[in-house]
Parts: sequence; structure tokens; C-alpha cells
Amino acid sequence: MTPSDILRAKLNLETAQLAWPELERHFARGDVIKVAPGMDLVDAALHVAENNAATVQTWLTEGRIARAELSDAEDWHARQPMFWAVVVAPWVLVQEVLKQLDSE
Repeated sequence: MTPSDILRAKLNLETAQLAWPELERHFARGDVIKVAPGMDLVDAALHVAENNAATVQTWLTEGRIARAELSDAEDWHARQPMFWAVVVAPWVLVQEVLKQLDSE
């Protein structure tokens, strides 16, 4: 196993579901990074943790990751969604849990 594999496994184990009230204080400190739907949250956290600046900058430019803004907080407060979250200090990377429609 490479050091990246070990870090990826550690980040995966540290990922948890949280409700918006549990993230509010992190948002207030400016520490919340939102990860776009469809992206791998653990992969994003790994690149941030390993300071892979080129990849992170590309994702920022493309809007695939972004610092949460007041409009995000207002929306989250109104809807009270659940998030997958993982800490890569000082950041808390979050990805909204999307509701799956039953196909039955």
C-alpha cells in the first residue's frame, strides 16, 4: 500500500453523515468546502490533504469544489439537508446527500 492508499482509507473511515446544524459553526468560521454532486468526496479530500494544488485549483476553477457562501448556508438552513462530511483540517469538505427516487 502506498501512503496515498493509507490516507484514502483513513479519510474514508472518517467520513460521516451530518445534518446542517452540526455544520453551522464550521460555516461560521469559513471552513466549509462544498463538493459538487457526482464527485468522489474522499478523492477530493485526498487531493486537498496531499496539497495537490494543480488538481484543487482546476476543480475550484470548474466549480467542482468551492468555499460555501452565505447563499449556501441560507439554502441549507431552509431545507435542512443531510451531508457526507470529512475533515481535512482546517477544512470540512461536505457533499449534500441527494435523495434517490425509487424506481419501483
